[in-house]
Amino acid sequence: MDGLNSKRVTVMGLGHFGGGVAVARWLVGQGARVLVTDTASPEKLSDSIRQLDGLPIEFVLGEHRARDFSDADLVVVSPAVPPSDAFVSIALAAGVPITTEMNLFVERCATETGATCVGVTGTKGKSTTASLVARMLSKRHRVHLGGNIGVSLLAKLPEITASDVVVLELSSYMLHRLDDLSWSPRFAILTQIGQDHVSWHGSLEAYHHAKATLVRHQRAGDVVVVDATHDASLAIARTSSGEVIEVPGELHDRFDLQLIGEHNQRHAQLAWRVAERMNVNRDEAAEAVREFAGLPHRLESVATIGGVSWVNDSIATIPEAAVAACRAFEAGRVIQIVGGYDKGNDMRAMCRELIARCRAVLCIGQMTRTLVNQLESMKSEMHASIDDVGPLADVIASERLEEAVAWARLNARPGDVVLLAPGTASYGAYPNFEARGEHFRSLVGAAHAEFDH
Repeated sequence: MDGLNSKRVTVMGLGHFGGGVAVARWLVGQGARVLVTDTASPEKLSDSIRQLDGLPIEFVLGEHRARDFSDADLVVVSPAVPPSDAFVSIALAAGVPITTEMNLFVERCATETGATCVGVTGTKGKSTTASLVARMLSKRHRVHLGGNIGVSLLAKLPEITASDVVVLELSSYMLHRLDDLSWSPRFAILTQIGQDHVSWHGSLEAYHHAKATLVRHQRAGDVVVVDATHDASLAIARTSSGEVIEVPGELHDRFDLQLIGEHNQRHAQLAWRVAERMNVNRDEAAEAVREFAGLPHRLESVATIGGVSWVNDSIATIPEAAVAACRAFEAGRVIQIVGGYDKGNDMRAMCRELIARCRAVLCIGQMTRTLVNQLESMKSEMHASIDDVGPLADVIASERLEEAVAWARLNARPGDVVLLAPGTASYGAYPNFEARGEHFRSLVGAAHAEFDH
């Protein structure tokens, strides 16, 4: 759709955290007649609604109405809305085009600004990698960082120029819709790609197909950088028509990082391969990332209490991420909190690793009993098959995060690490991984205050 002036635009999904606020505000600025609809109540959305005070926007909250989709000129959906959604189907049946905030930005950024775009995706590590590459590139370029990392760049379109660089963290949801534009970025970075969001996409193959949008439309002269230790990532990278740069398993010339964990060293190496292509030298790149302490809920140091370190890695929502977090610390010193919502992922490899490396594994959430059974079964198998297996982790059914933290407070010893790295989604107990991480922080903060007294 070319001009939006006077067009009837339905924004589907305002969100408790204001996900639709930026696009609604931008659409009003384009002269569109905007209707925002969300199934959540006005009370739950009050903070988001407040950010749109005074704008000529119609709100339909607590429900969706079919006519708001069939009678619109354009529907802008939240990235989390699946293609199978009934109201999306109503719009499509009426011939109404569907788009997203990211699609609106990309099609205009590509045609109007001439800026160089760097796209980053993966199942885990994309936010940290996007932040690292943005920091490195800022040594030589004016950089705009946005996308799934939580920053809308729509309002910045008028100030983005051909000499700028746009770094976009892109989720599988965003990439699914971006495929409609037959667009891929000039520079692409693929971190670890595993299994996630299968119920939304319909299958693991469809999830990987969405991720491959990052490179599917690349042309000769474009570049994709990939962590070659992950087979799925490497297979996707090799479908690009551009140059494929592989970061090998053995790393040389490592960066001095505050970030904990070998996986974060790999993220820095991915970022460096792009920065190097864009005229950033090694010293500049090293300086840019040396003081980066990381993003919230990503191996975030919360406190040290009585010689015990408390670390929040609530972002670890898949088994592979829980294992990577555990490996960031000395074997035998980790008390790891795992569990939450069951997305159907295979947890066996995670259970084996945690039994071998942790001092204790505390199971919480919907998966408490499933994980306890799998961990105990793995423990028995290892005792039976290995003569000198060494000490194996205790397995504790904590059920709730409060109980896990309380157990850790009583049983952790100086030098131990109490690590929230659940390996599962947070749904059910928490709306998202951020809320889970914030709860962990508050529980640790209360423990710290009590210790001080």
